[in-house]
Amino acid sequence: MAYSFDPDALIQYGVSQEDLIPATDTQKSSMDTMREPVTYWRDAMRRFKRNKLALFMLALLTVIILSAILGPILSPYTYKGQSTDVRQGPSLAHPLGTDKLGRDIFVRLMFGTRISLLVGFVTMVLVGLIGIAYGGIAAYAGGLWDDLMMRFVDLMMTIPSMLIIIILSVVAREPMKALLANERFRAFASLGPGLISVFLVLALFNWLGLARAVRGALITNRRQEYVLVAEGMGASSKWIIVKHLLPNSIGVIIINLTAIIPGAIMTESFLSFIGLGVAAPVPSLGSMASDALNGIVSFPQNMIYPAALVSLIIMSFNVIGDALRDALDPKMRK
Repeated sequence: MAYSFDPDALIQYGVSQEDLIPATDTQKSSMDTMREPVTYWRDAMRRFKRNKLALFMLALLTVIILSAILGPILSPYTYKGQSTDVRQGPSLAHPLGTDKLGRDIFVRLMFGTRISLLVGFVTMVLVGLIGIAYGGIAAYAGGLWDDLMMRFVDLMMTIPSMLIIIILSVVAREPMKALLANERFRAFASLGPGLISVFLVLALFNWLGLARAVRGALITNRRQEYVLVAEGMGASSKWIIVKHLLPNSIGVIIINLTAIIPGAIMTESFLSFIGLGVAAPVPSLGSMASDALNGIVSFPQNMIYPAALVSLIIMSFNVIGDALRDALDPKMRK
């Protein structure tokens, strides 16, 4: 519908014909203008950059990752090589000292950081594959299938996960050794049965929260008009999920996947601390803290180093995850 405008009708309000003149360029420039249009991801990046603490933690985490990658390569020592200088205190040859067996603490710390980061990222990938697929199927199937699948998730979440993880870590160790002895899986033998068992048991219980979050986000987006139009045009369910629902739920997925990494690192460190994680002589931050217990009075730094490092890694991921949540969630905007 078009609307006509009659300048003569404004005379009764005290507005003359001379007042209705175009604005000059100076007058136009003095008007407040809206900010330039930005995409969702550019706006999220701007919001993330405003969080100075998150940027600092991201820089710190980058330094830790680079040190873990390059430190053992540039060092003349190996994580299992023993030195004749068994002084556990710092020295010129060993800036952070050695353990009771004469192994360099710095190299073992960096190699243990590799293990922790590997556990975190591999668990995130496995959890992402399971959780996104499960939540996507439940959301799009709907009805009885959705109810049954979500009740299974609720049942799994009532199980004490840490107890089951400890039991499975013990039970899966011997079958994993036999599996890695097979020629087909010889490429994974260098990881060891303990580390692969940790991957599997962590992925087994950490996908539940992601599946529920993905299901909720997909159900919300499925009610949008563009999904109804796609269904009306005959698009397949696979096309709608891959091309419409998942891309518009990526913010929720990233936030939940980021939260999985610190939890997986903490669980792996705890399992290694009690002797159920990575097998010796491969170092882990948890196993290094466990080895330092006997000499904690004489050499407390051997306990402080791995404990402080795993705390920094977990805190960095938590702060970055909170910043991503604030940046990607439109409801958090001021």
